[in-house]
Amino acid sequence: MKEVDVIIIGAGAAGLMCAIEAGKRQRRVLVLDSANKVGKKILMSGGGRCNFTNYAIDPGKYISHNPHFCKSALTRFSQWDFIELVKKHAIPFHEKTLGQLFCDNKSKDIVDMLLSECDAAGVLIHLNAAINSVTKIQDDYFKVNSTQGVFRGKSLVIASGGLSIPTMGASPFAYKVAAQFGLHVWPTRAGLVPLTLDTVEKDQLAVLSGIGVDSVVENERMQFRENILFTHRGLSGPAILQLSSYWYAGEPIRINLLPDINLFETLKAARESMPQKQLNSILSMHLPKRVVDVFTPHLIAEKKMSDLSNRELDCVAMGINAWVVKPNGTEGYRTAEVTLGGVDCDALSSKTMAANQIQGLYFIGEAVDVTGWLGGYNFQWAWSSGWAAGQVV
Repeated sequence: MKEVDVIIIGAGAAGLMCAIEAGKRQRRVLVLDSANKVGKKILMSGGGRCNFTNYAIDPGKYISHNPHFCKSALTRFSQWDFIELVKKHAIPFHEKTLGQLFCDNKSKDIVDMLLSECDAAGVLIHLNAAINSVTKIQDDYFKVNSTQGVFRGKSLVIASGGLSIPTMGASPFAYKVAAQFGLHVWPTRAGLVPLTLDTVEKDQLAVLSGIGVDSVVENERMQFRENILFTHRGLSGPAILQLSSYWYAGEPIRINLLPDINLFETLKAARESMPQKQLNSILSMHLPKRVVDVFTPHLIAEKKMSDLSNRELDCVAMGINAWVVKPNGTEGYRTAEVTLGGVDCDALSSKTMAANQIQGLYFIGEAVDVTGWLGGYNFQWAWSSGWAAGQVV
C-alpha cells in the first residue's frame, strides 16, 4: 500500500488546482482519475478554447441552497488570481462577450499550464484508475482501493465532478462517497442545458433550426438577454441555457424576440407611413424571414398594413414581444454543462471545503451544491474551491 499525504480523486479543474496548492506546501499529493487523460471537460469547453473565467465573477451569479457558501473561496482566490496564473504562463487570451475570457489558441494551453504547475509541485497523477472502494481507517487515514493499486492518505479530496456530459466520464461517485460518510446530498438536475418542446411545437419550429435571435428570456425567478437558438429538438443558445438553471418542469417561459422594439407601436406607425406594404415585409425588417413566416398568422401575413386592425397588430406583436412557450423538458445530462444540486454546503466548511463531521474529507468543484452561470463562472468555482482546499489538506 502506497502512502501519501493527500489523495485527490478527479483530475479536472478543481482537482488539479487543489493538487498544485497542496504540492506547493510540500505535501505528497496523488491524483487519481478513471479517464485516460486529464482535464477532459477543460479540453472540450468553450468550443475547444476554454472559457476559463469571467471578469465579472460575483457570488450572486451562483445557485445554491446556501447562497453565501461560495463567497469565501471566490474572494480568497478570485478571477484576478487565476488570470495572473494564465499570464505567468504567457497564454494569450481574449474577452468574448459579457466578461467571458477564452484562450486565443486551444483549451490545451490551460491543461498544459496546470500540468506544468503540478510537475513543479511534485504532484503524482495516475490515470485509468477506477475507484473500487474508499474507507476510513479509524481516525488516522483514508484507504483508496483502485485499479492502479491501493493507496492511503491523511486527506481525501473528492473532485470527481457531477453528472453532466457522461461521455466525459461523469458519474455519481462524489454523491456516493458523501452518502457513505453521512453527508446530505441535495437532489441533482441538469443545468445550463437546452430545452425541449412537445412534438407539435417542435414540428412547427423545425424550419427555424439553426437560426439565432437576440432575445430576452424570462420566468418568474430570472431574466436573461442573449441569443436564443432554434434547434431540431427545441430551444438552446446562451439565454436559454442560462434560464434552464432556474427552470422547473411544467413551467412556461416568456421570450421577447424583439427586446428593443415595442412592436405594436412600431406596426401602428408603419401602417401610417407605409400603408401599402405587406405585414410580413415590415416584420422582415426586424427579424429573419423564416422567423417572420412562422410567427405571423398566415391569414394576415400578406395583407397590406392599411387593411390591418389594431387587434390584429396587437396579436402579432404579442406573439413576438411576449411569446409564451412551455418546454416539455431538457436534453438532460447528455448535453448539460453543469449539475445543479450535490453535496450540501451546510455539511462543509466554506473556508476549507472540509466535511464538518469527517476529519480529512473534502469536496470541491461541481460535486458541491454550487452552480454558476454560463460564461466561465463554473471554472472559477473549480479554481477557487480547489485552491481553498489546497491550503489546508
